[in-house]
Amino acid sequence: MAPSAPLLTVRGSEGLYLVNGPPHFTESTVFPRINVVNVTSKELLHSFDLPKAVCLEFSPKNTVLATWQPYTTSKDGAAGIPNLQLYDVKTGTCLKSFIQKKMQNWCPSWSEDETLCARNVNNEVHFFENNNFNTIANKLHLKKINDFVLSPGPQPYKVAVYVPGSKGAPSFVRLYQYPNFDGPHAALANKSFFKADKVTMLWNKKATAVLVIASTEVDKTGASYYGEQTLHYIATNGESAVVQLPKNGPIYDVAWNSSSTEFCAVYGFMPAKATIFNLKCDPVFDFGTGPRNAAYYSPHGHILVLAGFGNLRGQMEVWDVKNYKLISKPVASDSTYFAWCPDGEHILTATCAPRLRVNNGYKIWHYTGSVLHKYDVPSNAELWQVSWQPFLDGIFPEKAITYQAVPSDVPSEEPKVATAYRPPALRNKPVTNSKLHEDEPPQNMKPQPGNEKPLSKTALKNQRKHEAKKAAKQEAKSDKSPDMAPSPAPQNIPRNTVSHSTSGDPEIDKKIKNLKKKLKAIEQLKEQAATGKQLEKNQLEKIQKEKALLQELEDLELGI
Repeated sequence: MAPSAPLLTVRGSEGLYLVNGPPHFTESTVFPRINVVNVTSKELLHSFDLPKAVCLEFSPKNTVLATWQPYTTSKDGAAGIPNLQLYDVKTGTCLKSFIQKKMQNWCPSWSEDETLCARNVNNEVHFFENNNFNTIANKLHLKKINDFVLSPGPQPYKVAVYVPGSKGAPSFVRLYQYPNFDGPHAALANKSFFKADKVTMLWNKKATAVLVIASTEVDKTGASYYGEQTLHYIATNGESAVVQLPKNGPIYDVAWNSSSTEFCAVYGFMPAKATIFNLKCDPVFDFGTGPRNAAYYSPHGHILVLAGFGNLRGQMEVWDVKNYKLISKPVASDSTYFAWCPDGEHILTATCAPRLRVNNGYKIWHYTGSVLHKYDVPSNAELWQVSWQPFLDGIFPEKAITYQAVPSDVPSEEPKVATAYRPPALRNKPVTNSKLHEDEPPQNMKPQPGNEKPLSKTALKNQRKHEAKKAAKQEAKSDKSPDMAPSPAPQNIPRNTVSHSTSGDPEIDKKIKNLKKKLKAIEQLKEQAATGKQLEKNQLEKIQKEKALLQELEDLELGI
């Protein structure tokens, strides 16, 4: 039996209600008020009297409802009452109450099968098994532990923990396998770094690796208002690396593909770059530059949406990431929320308060760019939240990608193009096209057959110039008489000796300078390795590229 279309939950100043998913988009009568309702059987399960509740969260299998309300104390200074409650959805009874003062990370974390549940308490992570919250099954103790993330998927369960640095000591992220927390070698992997005031930890779906975005609140170089960010890769087999991002600037977003074999990063000063990396942290495909600050993989991992929301205009790029082909470029202006439908075909965008209090509403799109449904709330009302009904993985099968826009009854809206301001003295003169930045085109970074590494756009340009110059020299030599043969070059000069000769081409000179700089860095790494220092994976890979760099340097210098 084919699965039913996912429902939409809509919450705003008009109330809380359900909307039927595509293709009908009619309001459902299942959910008349704020209660716990079984949307399949249309029966009311329970109603809770929680007038001060601010946050609600269901456990993965919907057996436990977690609620949080602001923590308060009495006027006489006595300790406040527990403000985090866990309810049994089936019976409605309260399983356990905790004191949780901060709203940040208020909700306990469950494994997908709910066998394990964990919450951060002071310097410890407390683990509960089989939703028995009266007994702490295990504890992970680390001084000043700040955050943790449970791995997805089945057993064995893993946990990533973050401890911020203090008094000159670096911050670090460690990976553990539950329940092996004791002993000096208990950690599966460890990664330390100095530039980190906070981190974001992202497990891949197969729980084999974690991406860590380390952020500082202030960029000491003054280059960025957003502070400074670095991206780190940590695998459960102990490997770790710094992901080298070729453009400076903030890291806006990082997303794993559901295949767990690649991830996409959006980074760099605007216009931002977006690049797909493999598990070796090597670039696979570069989408070039554009107005974007977010990346969203479809549930099946075959489609990627790059979007520019927030202070950007809402432009979206929908890509087929199996063939690296652009499908559509819709525009969702003023959007504050984006979500893929569990069926992998439809997209939800919304403009919600309090981020924006005007033009609130939501749209349902097909990934080919067609708007299938649109709802605008009245001008005197607000939309606070809208979300898809969740479904387990595998319920909706993956469908073949289509590039033709699907038909829609919703009238298409042409986005308003804002014209640039022109001073009065220039308004009657021809318009000249000028850009502050030249957009970089997409580029396949996969190694071609016979090449160890793909050439960058600059390297390809330099290679063409080098080949043209070499051909010109060969022609000039053939025109010379035999008695005017060039004098032989010195034989005992090392290939990596610093040369002050120039080619007359600034780009080639710059390339030679950069190659010599890389070779010098490799020599330093080799000296460090000789002293017994343990090098990281990406540093060892740099040393392995020495021969290729020397050959490239020799080829460039031959053209001088």
